[in-house]
Amino acid sequence: MSNSKLLQSISAPAGRVFLATIFFMSGLNKISGYAGTQGYMEAMGVPGILLPLVIALEVLGGLAIILGFKTKHVAIALAGFSVVSAVIFHADFSDQMQMGMFMKNIAIAGGFLMLVAQGPGAYALDNRLKS
Repeated sequence: MSNSKLLQSISAPAGRVFLATIFFMSGLNKISGYAGTQGYMEAMGVPGILLPLVIALEVLGGLAIILGFKTKHVAIALAGFSVVSAVIFHADFSDQMQMGMFMKNIAIAGGFLMLVAQGPGAYALDNRLKS
């Protein structure tokens, strides 16, 4: 296998892991800090009753992206979630930290849209399910 083929085959699954780990870990952290997260959501005008759905999307969606399972569908959902989260929770551009968080979310959405366009790459369950 040539170096460029090897790099290509490794970069796709590594990229999926890097992109999705933030969601997987964030969802797990929301479970352990449930009350605080629910209070923060409600303070920002988001019904706290949605928190179980957020946790499920982050944990299960993050895991699905890592494994390359239903990649394009999950990537669309997480891209949308990233943009909506940016607008609701991080649109205070007078605060440098919030502007950075906003841009992080937009960049993550861009990464997910690349998965939608390019597919999961090597070592993905989607590839095995096609066979």
